[in-house]
Amino acid sequence: MEYQFYGWESAVVPALTQEYAGIETPQKLYDALTNIWCEYTCAPRLREGWSEENKTLGQCSITAFLVQDIFGGKVYGIPREGGTFHCYNVVGGSVFDLTSEQFGEEKLCYQDNPEQFREVHFAKEEKRERYEYLRDALKKLCAK
Repeated sequence: MEYQFYGWESAVVPALTQEYAGIETPQKLYDALTNIWCEYTCAPRLREGWSEENKTLGQCSITAFLVQDIFGGKVYGIPREGGTFHCYNVVGGSVFDLTSEQFGEEKLCYQDNPEQFREVHFAKEEKRERYEYLRDALKKLCAK
């Protein structure tokens, strides 16, 4: 299958945990998340634009930290207008972004961006709650 997210071809990193049965690769995680991402998991400031056709909108940080939980590596952020960051993952030599589709044809720069830390992102209670919802929904889906 051909995916549309950035770096899908090189995202060949193995899961570091067996906690999520069936999630052996980032592509398998993407497949599972397409059944979970929803308006609730979208960042509140972007919810008005969220749709079934653009499921990755507003999902970047919570998804990137979930990727980190499963595959390790680091989370980096591309500076965006308004002082926010678009988060993506670097695991070993693989750079990938499960939520890049939200930007359509816009080309993002995945080099020389600052590392992002969950402690900073999850200081916002709503973001931590959205992450926990996404994580728990994935665990339920994998338990079936």
